[in-house]
Amino acid sequence: MIKVGDTLPAATLMEYSEVEGNGCSIGPNPVDVAKAVAGKTIALFALPGAFTPTCSAKHVPGYVEQFDALHKAGVDEIWCVSVNDAFVMGAWARDQHTNGKVRMLADGSADFTKATGLTLDLTARGMGLRSNRYSMLIKDGKVATLNIEGPGKFEVSDAQTMLAQAKG
Repeated sequence: MIKVGDTLPAATLMEYSEVEGNGCSIGPNPVDVAKAVAGKTIALFALPGAFTPTCSAKHVPGYVEQFDALHKAGVDEIWCVSVNDAFVMGAWARDQHTNGKVRMLADGSADFTKATGLTLDLTARGMGLRSNRYSMLIKDGKVATLNIEGPGKFEVSDAQTMLAQAKG
């Protein structure tokens, strides 16, 4: 399992763009994790699934609300990673009003999630292999803080905890 001090695993996430710009076409676009985090401070949070109750009611809204404070604390970008496809993440981004605040990144085949060792098997609940709920502060590709939730919990991966760690 990934730990503080480790470099993020090499992986490609997918991002759905609503509007064309910055050389990005509309539709799913690949995001090379290593290139995207180089030289930046990223507040990354991951969760079991788009449109799920805790994720939609608390997790994503908290990061959207804390965008300005996190930016002032030195965070360049906020990433939400989930084992869903880019189209679902794009629809969820619209629903959660994340545009310009939280990058909604799809890990459709769970490659990134598997590489971090933070998988959650929800097969018995009909959801297959998903991501554990966690957050991490990443500085130039290295994990500076890591907050992994216990089963069914939402206590340490929230935006307030991340903000306190970013202010560090």
